[in-house]
Amino acid sequence: MTLQELIQNMTPDIYSNLRQAVELRKWPNGIRLTEEQVELCMEAVIRFEIQHDMPAEDRVGFMEEQCESDKDHADIIKIMH
Repeated sequence: MTLQELIQNMTPDIYSNLRQAVELRKWPNGIRLTEEQVELCMEAVIRFEIQHDMPAEDRVGFMEEQCESDKDHADIIKIMH
């Protein structure tokens, strides 16, 4: 079975479990994910989100366009010599 086939057959519950595993870096039983497992799970999560046309703000890794702390200083330009 290919990764694409796995993504097509993935349920929302499996997606949720994979996303949590990536966030915590461990499986529900407490065993830590290897770097390879983190990468594969992250890829599966991202592909699932794209395939199901999830809104950008609900996707893993979503960031606002600008940090709140930068908004106060957006018009300041530093000139360095």
